[in-house]
Amino acid sequence: MQAPPPAWNTIRDIVGVVSAVFGVFAALLAVWTYRNNSTRERAQWAVQLYEKFYESDQYRRMREALDCASNTREVSDLVGSERADFTDYLNFFELMAYLAESKQLSKGDILALFDYYLRCLKRHDVVMRYIENEQKGFERLSALLKNL
Repeated sequence: MQAPPPAWNTIRDIVGVVSAVFGVFAALLAVWTYRNNSTRERAQWAVQLYEKFYESDQYRRMREALDCASNTREVSDLVGSERADFTDYLNFFELMAYLAESKQLSKGDILALFDYYLRCLKRHDVVMRYIENEQKGFERLSALLKNL
């Protein structure tokens, strides 16, 4: 059997190099696409949460009730009554903390949108004690607030 002509060896080497270059390019393109899609998904989450929190009336009463001087009688009564709108409000922020923990949103995204209202929660000792009570189920929110 005869050895292939030298031109075939050269062509085989060129095809191998071109294949490797295209493989690297395809891998880089896949990484870029993934990051771009992840960024877009995080932005969609942020917009939806912004709309739910600021544009609907669902959380307006709680925003107003907790946006006051620290440790007022009204806030103590609100926490003591454990009304559904209060726990729904906390559950909204528990979701934020979960999304940050699971890397669906960055902590920076959350703070850019909700820092003021997170600090409103933190300002009230009675609210913080409620959130830190392990039986209430706000462990992620508690950890997020501790890191503010």
